[in-house]
Parts: sequence; structure tokens; C-alpha cells
Amino acid sequence: MLALFETLKRLESVEAPTVLLSGESGTGKDVVAHAIHHLGKRSQGPMMQVDCASLPENLVESELFGHERGAFTDARTQKRGIFEEAKHGTVFLDEIGEMNLAVQAKLLRALENRSFRRVGGTQHLNFNAGIIAATNRNLQDEVSEKRFREDLFFRLKVIQITVPPLRERREDVPML
Repeated sequence: MLALFETLKRLESVEAPTVLLSGESGTGKDVVAHAIHHLGKRSQGPMMQVDCASLPENLVESELFGHERGAFTDARTQKRGIFEEAKHGTVFLDEIGEMNLAVQAKLLRALENRSFRRVGGTQHLNFNAGIIAATNRNLQDEVSEKRFREDLFFRLKVIQITVPPLRERREDVPML
């Protein structure tokens, strides 16, 4: 954990970090993500979080990028997505390994261009947020099995942090 804390300390000065957190379920990846946000230069902006595993497949894109009125059957009003809401803060994509390949392609395009379009929209909207993604899956294996885009994996793992399970850091038990 000391090595993890040293990495977090170095991230304090990074303007808009792109971080991939990996580790088993229950290791505290979300705690690490919040620490990165609160210790970094983006702490004054919002931290917008989406759990990619809990959203129905057809709503992930709308949650990330928003939608225009009339874009689909229940789109009665315009909705801003988390990329738009994050402004100069942080976007936290929890359980990114659960995201389907079609949305992965759109996410990759947004990360590469630092812009996106709302579902049903024509206007490109820019964003300037740090990106933190977390997964309990081995994304390298997912790439090998063609279940995760290799180009997105490399785009996300600019800074990669593995959060070890508590059984590998028993010395932390008394502190907890």
C-alpha cells in the first residue's frame, strides 16, 4: 500500500490524469479513485461516477454522453451526460470491463478527441476532465479474448494501479 500511496502522491501534480485501477472486487478501487480526485488538481470540480456494470446496455451511452430530446422513445427532454457534467473535474468509470464493444468504440473516440456528441445530437461538445477507470477483470485477458478493445485498453492504462486484496496486506488490518 505504501507504493500505491507514493503513486497517488505523484498524481497530485498531474493536470488531467488517465488512470486504470485494477483489483479484485472489494479491494477499495473506488476509495482510491476518490483519493486521486480529492488530492489532485481537479478536486475543485465534480467527480462524476458511473457504474458500467449496473446500467442496462442501452442506457450506458446516454449516461456517459447525454441525449437530445426525441433521440429515442423515452427521451422527452435533453439530458446532459457525465462527461458534460464533469466539466473540469473527474469522470470515474467503475467496472469498465463490463462495457460492450459498441460503447467502448464511442468512449475511445471521445477520449482521443476530448469531445463527444449527445445521443441523437449533431453538435460536438468538448470536455476537459480527468479519467479514472476501474475493473476487477484482467483487461489484458479480455483484449486477448476480443471482449475489450485493445486501443481503449492502451488509452486507459496511461497510469495503471493495482489495488492488492487485504489478504496480501495483512499489516493493514490493525489500521483498518
